[in-house]
Amino acid sequence: MAAPRLISSALALATLTLAACSAVPQRPSGGEASVSGVGGGTGSITANSGPATPQSTGPTALTAEAYKSELGTKHKAMLDAINAMAGARTFKTLDQRVQRAQEQLLGAANELAAMTPPQEIQAQHDAYVSSLREFATQLGTTAGKVGTRNLCTSSAVLTDLGSRLNALDKAGEALQGAGGYPADVVTVKAKGKQTRRLGNGHYLRKGSMTGRSSLQIDNGGTRDAVVTVMKGKSRAFSVYVRKKAKFKVRGVRDGTYKIYFTHGVDWDGKSKSFTRECSFERFQKSVKFKTTFTSTQILWHDWRVTLHAISGGNARTSDVNPEQFPS
Repeated sequence: MAAPRLISSALALATLTLAACSAVPQRPSGGEASVSGVGGGTGSITANSGPATPQSTGPTALTAEAYKSELGTKHKAMLDAINAMAGARTFKTLDQRVQRAQEQLLGAANELAAMTPPQEIQAQHDAYVSSLREFATQLGTTAGKVGTRNLCTSSAVLTDLGSRLNALDKAGEALQGAGGYPADVVTVKAKGKQTRRLGNGHYLRKGSMTGRSSLQIDNGGTRDAVVTVMKGKSRAFSVYVRKKAKFKVRGVRDGTYKIYFTHGVDWDGKSKSFTRECSFERFQKSVKFKTTFTSTQILWHDWRVTLHAISGGNARTSDVNPEQFPS
């Protein structure tokens, strides 16, 4: 079974691996029908009828102003929930806000469905309620993808919600256009699915690189990676290494370092993170770079890390909370 491995030696490479009828009444049997009256008089036949059956009426439709007021009380909450989700900047807040938006929109849809709008906008009202429900349902699916880190940023969430978001936007515009009703809850736009990448060996952060040592990074996995090396609480450097590629960091200064790495798909330069299929890890063991001078030699340590499991590897890795990953 493949396991991580870590080796160090002077002037040598070391390996560190992650690795919802009524019956018709019948006439009684027997006897016969009869008519009676007084001769010479004016006869009459009187039919007795039972009490009148009241006509069934549905709920009274709201006036345009009353409907507008009811919709208005829900408008801000729905708008705020969608905008908050779109503005999430951390993985934790994204997860919370997607779930909150689902609850808010589903609740609003149920409350609106119980109303009777003015007759002239019944069709637009029904379409709006239906679109709200469909969007809330999709939000539930999307929340699951965030939970499994298949979606990692707000932009990826909006892309996943794209078709339902556009449908809700159109339904809101139709209802609003029918009489100025406040139904415009979509103010964000979803971009198409992307797969953006940086060049292999691109530095996102590069500190002083005046040492003699080097760090060879081998990313044999199926997703690109960003490797971040920390010296204490300071980030020494962060470098992008593409899948199935290698890169050597030269000039590493002496010191003890912790190595973090994140894998994923579609690098978002604005959020400085992968938008899909993201993972966050670190090597449990620190690596030490040291230069030794003797009367005849200068000795230093070079290290090699692999970001995928290999046979004979001996370096354990641990998952890192995205909120605690060095950015």
